[in-house]
Parts: sequence; C-alpha cells; structure tokens
Amino acid sequence: MKNKVLRKIEKIILILIFCLLIGGRGVAPVLAIEIKIDNEEIKKIQEAIQVKEENIKNLDNQRGIYQEKIQIKREEASNLKEELSLLNNRISKREIEIASQEEKIQKTDLSIKKIQLETLKKKKEIAKVKDNLKELLVTINEYDQKNYLEIIFLNASLSDVFNQLRYLNVVQSKVSRNLQRIATVKDGLEFQENDLRQERQNVINLKTELNGQKIQLTSEKEINQSLLSETRGAEWKFQSLLAEIITEQQNIENEISQLEKQAREKIAAEKEKQIENMEKEGIIVFSWPVPFEKITCAFHDPDYPFRNWIGEHSGTDIRATQGTLVRAAASGYIARAKKGGVGQYSYIMIIHNNSFSTVYGHMSKILVKENQYVKRGEVMGWSGGMPGTPGAGRFCTGPHLHFEVRLNGIPVNAEDYLL
Repeated sequence: MKNKVLRKIEKIILILIFCLLIGGRGVAPVLAIEIKIDNEEIKKIQEAIQVKEENIKNLDNQRGIYQEKIQIKREEASNLKEELSLLNNRISKREIEIASQEEKIQKTDLSIKKIQLETLKKKKEIAKVKDNLKELLVTINEYDQKNYLEIIFLNASLSDVFNQLRYLNVVQSKVSRNLQRIATVKDGLEFQENDLRQERQNVINLKTELNGQKIQLTSEKEINQSLLSETRGAEWKFQSLLAEIITEQQNIENEISQLEKQAREKIAAEKEKQIENMEKEGIIVFSWPVPFEKITCAFHDPDYPFRNWIGEHSGTDIRATQGTLVRAAASGYIARAKKGGVGQYSYIMIIHNNSFSTVYGHMSKILVKENQYVKRGEVMGWSGGMPGTPGAGRFCTGPHLHFEVRLNGIPVNAEDYLL
C-alpha cells in the first residue's frame, strides 16, 4: 500500500514537471516537435513578408521616379513627341503601381497564413494544457477521497507525510495557474482572429484597388494608341486634333452655361409653381451620385491626362463600373439630358436652386427627360466611361462618373459639398 502511494507521489512529481514546462518557458515535451515545426514555418513566412516589404519599397521608389518625370513632361507637353512621352511615363507609373499592389496582396496572404499558424499553435497549446489539467484534477480527486490519517500512517516518517501534502498543495496551485493560462491564451486567440478578419478584408480592398488600377492602365494604353492612330506620328495632325478637341470642349462648356441660364429664367417665370420643389437657398449638402469607391481624378487634378489640351479638370471623377446606377445628388429640375452616341459625350444637368447646379458626365444610358423634376436619390441613368462606348466621349480615362458641382454657373470642388 505504501509503495502504491509513493508511486502516486512520483506521478504527481512528473505531472508537476510537465505543468511547470507549460506554465513557464515552453510547451509540453510531447508537443515540442510539432511546435518546433510551426515555429520554423512561421519564421520562414516572416522572412518572406520582409522580402515583400522590400519589393514594395523598391517599387514605390520607382513610382516616385516616374512621378518626377511626369511632373517635368507635364510642363513641357506642347507637341506630339512630348505628349506621347508623358503618356508613356503615366503607363509605366501605372504598371509599377499594379506590381506594387500585387506584392501587397501576396504580403497580406502571407500574413494571413502566419496568423493561421500562430492560431493553430495556440489551440494545440490550449488542448494540451486541458489534458494536463484533467490529469491533475483526477489526482487531486483521488487525494480528496483519502483519509488524511491514512496518508500519515502509510508513510514511514513525518517528513514523507509533509512532502506528500506539500506536493498536493503545489498541484492544486498549478491547476489554478493553468486555468489562468488558458484564459490568457484564449484572449490572445481572440485578438489573432480579429487580426485575421482584418487581413482578409485588406485582401478584398487591395484586390478591388488592383482591378481599378488595371482598368485605368487599359484606358491609358487606349488613349496612347488612339493618339498614335489619329495622328500617325505627324505633328500637324496632332495640332489639328488638339484644336478640334479644345473646340469640342468649349462647345460643351458653352452649352452647359447657356442651358443653365435658360433653365434659371424658366424657373423664375414659373416660380410660384416650382418653388415648393426647389432646394432651399444657401449651401446644399449633396449625396454621392454613385456608391463611393475611389476618386480617380480630383477637381483641378494636376495629373489629369488632358490638362494641357482642354485646361483644368472641372469635376470630380468617381470610380464606377460600367452601368452603375446614377442618382440625383439633390432634388431639382433636369435642365439637360443629352444623349450622345459613340464618340460623343452624354451628360445630365440639374438645377437645384438659384445658386447650385450639378452635372453628371459619361452617361451610358439616360432615363430622365428635360424639365422633369427629380428627388434626391432618384435613379437618372447608368454610368459609363469605357472608351469607345456610347456617351463616353473622346479620350475618356476609363469607367467612372464625371460629377460637377457648379455655384452660380462656375465649377467648384464637389468634395467640399458631398456628404
């Protein structure tokens, strides 16, 4: 009987050593090989992440070089050669941005794999600690069922009794510590799972941005190809084309200004009838006409490809896939609903009050009519902008909505008024 109790004490000591290993500097020996493999793989992934970070840094440096070239060429571009050089630099910069985006996606994928391995490692650790606790609890239960007088009489000396009881107290203490460790590791798991969800969302966002960059690259290549096709490398043809585009843009601007003036005169004549439907005088807060994804070309953007041809960019280009529903940014009357064919510019113009109007350009389909009253958020048509499609106009920079806010007939920065 005495030998049996001593064997149990030896078992407690072994369990205690096992427990100390878990509660102290490492994990249980039975998991050592498994965890070592996990650690090595995590280390390799971390090294791969560092390589990706270096690649991204190098690509960003290259992007900066092309941005400087674009800045120089932008000031010089007044002939065909310089314009083609500017467009080629933009294409090279876009290709680098795409390569950088792909590196970021791969880096994020590696981060996800690393988090998954670390999560698996912690789950294994928790499982083993639970098994250990189960053994410890069984041991404690066995002692609880014993009579302490029996323990005393079965031991050879008082010292053995004290040692056995001390071991029992230590085991009970270790149970408490390991329960706390499980709680701590579980908390760490929750943080890692949150990080994992965030990294997965980052991948989705990066891929969305990558698709947008690829669309922009395709459009920029088409602009370049179209310019080469129309001029055939002849400077006089380029200058002729340039004059044609400038005239076309001026005609559109004159048309919008004249229509706005006429619409306001008509509204004033029918004021009693229509005043109830108009927006109140003063500053208007406009809703986004399409779901906000990204602004691809800002108001007066220095990187606007046709800045040297037709002047400052008068609107805000909001990325939108071909055929996205376009909604009225505020209530008002349709002053113009121009439907253009292939190679022609389509747009809608709304008068909101005596001060503000809005323009929606590159429409692929228009569903409203002139003089029609529309409420804020009402669908007016579909977005376009894909080069060569109806309503996109000449040299469009890819699928998007060109959105203008005008104050007293003059274009202003739409971002200052968008909610």
